[in-house]
Amino acid sequence: MALRIGLVFGILLAVRPWSAARAQQNAWLPNRDVLALLDRAVQRMDSTRVAAPELGRAGAPLAENARQVLATMRDTPGAAQNAALTYRFLHNLRAYLAVADAAPKPFPLPEEARRQFLELREAAERLEAHFQALLERKEAQLRNPDRDNLRRYAEANAKLGPPAPGKPRVVFLGDSITDGWRLHEYFPDRDFVNRGISGQITGEMLGRMKADVLDLKPAAVLILAGTNDIARGVPVNVIQNNLTMIADLAVAHGIRPLFASLLPVSDYHKDADPQYEQTRRRPPATIRALNQWLERFCKQRNFVYVDYYSKMVDSAGMLEASLSDDGLHPNAKGYRVMAPIALEAIERALKPAPKARR
Repeated sequence: MALRIGLVFGILLAVRPWSAARAQQNAWLPNRDVLALLDRAVQRMDSTRVAAPELGRAGAPLAENARQVLATMRDTPGAAQNAALTYRFLHNLRAYLAVADAAPKPFPLPEEARRQFLELREAAERLEAHFQALLERKEAQLRNPDRDNLRRYAEANAKLGPPAPGKPRVVFLGDSITDGWRLHEYFPDRDFVNRGISGQITGEMLGRMKADVLDLKPAAVLILAGTNDIARGVPVNVIQNNLTMIADLAVAHGIRPLFASLLPVSDYHKDADPQYEQTRRRPPATIRALNQWLERFCKQRNFVYVDYYSKMVDSAGMLEASLSDDGLHPNAKGYRVMAPIALEAIERALKPAPKARR
């Protein structure tokens, strides 16, 4: 009997970490679901205040606080996953429920009001589970030993080998726009190496420069970066510093850097999916300002500026609707516009410098 109890106990210990991790994963909510949950909670706070007049007076400030947090999350890029804002909303919701417990209510309480109070408590429990999962995610990110995702291309880099004589290698360094570009289809018979990673910001690309660019011995590197920085609220001067250091590393190793303009974005596809409303997270004015800096930077340092923007923007200052299916990433037609621009820029950058006259 003791043996069987010990065996069961051992199995439970072995299963528990997996179960806890799985539960934590399921507790986390994506942005859209967070906003929907908070919006529903605010609606229920309003409706339950109508059902109990005393609660209406005492709970009004708490409901207004929650409404303001929800507005901030909607209007601020990345705020839906902000742990401090999530806790502030949860704190006001829990306080509201405590006031609701103490406030006198009509008897018998209407069934609809009872259901709404129950729904509000369930929303608080769901939000608390999300908040705990959010903290776990933040902790995991801080402890991640491979912040820049160097393992993504480690095996491919090891197999790549040196560039062939007479066939200059070019590394395309970037985020999802580069990651999704099938270079071999658009540039056949070229030694063009894709080292894009979806979701990355310029600081992470800077961390990958040695493994994914310098060690591959390319003649040039084409950098397309910055749109994710803007979406995450990275200050423009930090983006500029990171791109400058990327350029300095390339030059120090005899590699010619080319800097591509950020692509425009659009909201043309938001009817298909509300998340395709791109301009709130990536304001067109910020994109234009960073592109202007990039163009000046390239002129000052004698680098080639790869101008995708002017060929992909429409008269409204947006990414032309036919060039993307989500207002951010190019579709096949978009990449067909970009390919000849990139190729012309690369050939110009690799052209031998004219010999000085004696």
